[in-house]
Amino acid sequence: MIVGVLLHQGIGMDAFNRLPTRRAVHALYECCNSVTMAGDLAKGRPYASHDALFRKADALLFALSEESVDRILEAYPRVGSRPGSARSHAEQCALWDERPGVMQLLDSAARGYADRFGFEFVMHVAGYGAGHEGVGSRAASRVIAAIADRMHNDAETERKVLRNEIAKVNRSRLERMLGPEAGYDNWG
Repeated sequence: MIVGVLLHQGIGMDAFNRLPTRRAVHALYECCNSVTMAGDLAKGRPYASHDALFRKADALLFALSEESVDRILEAYPRVGSRPGSARSHAEQCALWDERPGVMQLLDSAARGYADRFGFEFVMHVAGYGAGHEGVGSRAASRVIAAIADRMHNDAETERKVLRNEIAKVNRSRLERMLGPEAGYDNWG
C-alpha cells in the first residue's frame, strides 16, 4: 500500500519520460495503485506535458471496470487512520482533530459510508488545511459533512463521485511525483 511517500518525488517530466519501463511502472503504481493503469501510462510515454499525463491517467481510470476500481480502493488507507501523519500529509488518512469526539464522529461516518456502499470512503483532501503536521482539524469537519452529503447518493452516482475523487488523488500524487516542470537537480 502506498501512502503519501513517493520514492520518485520531484523527478520531472524529462527524467520520467527517460526512465526504464520497469521503473516508470513502479513510479506510476505509487501514484495510482493500479498495475494496469501504471503499465498503460508507462507505455504512453513520452508525454509532452504534465497535463498530457494527467489527461491520459483520467481517461484510463474512467475506462477501468468496477472490479479494477475496487482493487484500487483496497490500497487506500481508511480516512483518519493516521491522524496528523507528516509522511501522509496530503492524504485522507492524515485527517485529524484534537477533539476526540470529532475523530470518533469521523470514524463513525466513514464506517456508515462503508456499510451503505460496500467500499471505503475516498476524498481528495489536499488543500483542506494540509501542512507539515498533517491535514488540519477543520478538514475533519469538512470531510464529515462530505460523507453526510454523499450518503444521499444512490450507488451508481456514488461510484461516479468516487472515480472523480480517485482521479483528483491520482493527479495530486502525479504532481508530487513529477515536481516542477524541469524537475529537481537530483534527477537527471
